[in-house]
Amino acid sequence: MPYSSSSVASVPGPLVQQWFELAFKTHEMLLSSGLVIGMRTGRMARAGLAPSADDLAEFQLMGQEKLDAASESGMAMARQWHSSHFSLANRVLQQWLQSTTAFFSLAGSVTPAQAAAHGDAFVQSAADTVDAASELPAIAARIARQGLTPIHAAATSNARRLSGLEES
Repeated sequence: MPYSSSSVASVPGPLVQQWFELAFKTHEMLLSSGLVIGMRTGRMARAGLAPSADDLAEFQLMGQEKLDAASESGMAMARQWHSSHFSLANRVLQQWLQSTTAFFSLAGSVTPAQAAAHGDAFVQSAADTVDAASELPAIAARIARQGLTPIHAAATSNARRLSGLEES
């Protein structure tokens, strides 16, 4: 099927905005990281085999910051995944129970009116199950955003700090 602008219009706005914000933050983090890598590499080259105490402190800080940001990122993603997973699993379980109940009610229908009413309930519970599953992309965006936040913060903070050092 060819791409059309109408297919984009059917995508929920908040979900597109979540992914756009994540892409923007990723871009900003990558630019900051590039600046930091350039400044620190230059500093290492200038320090050569005889780094100063300030150089050694910066080089040690560099490694510790990476470990801290990676650890914080992993924990943030795990917390978000856990809370999202629990919430979604609870909702899916509820939908499954409703669908099962609706199916057995439909199977036990005696009159056409009962079958129609129970059939409607079964179709509605199936639609609700699909609605619950449609939350997965938003959950993925939240998990990714939580994971990126500490790394973004470290990269942009370092870029600002090191840029200030370079200017003085």
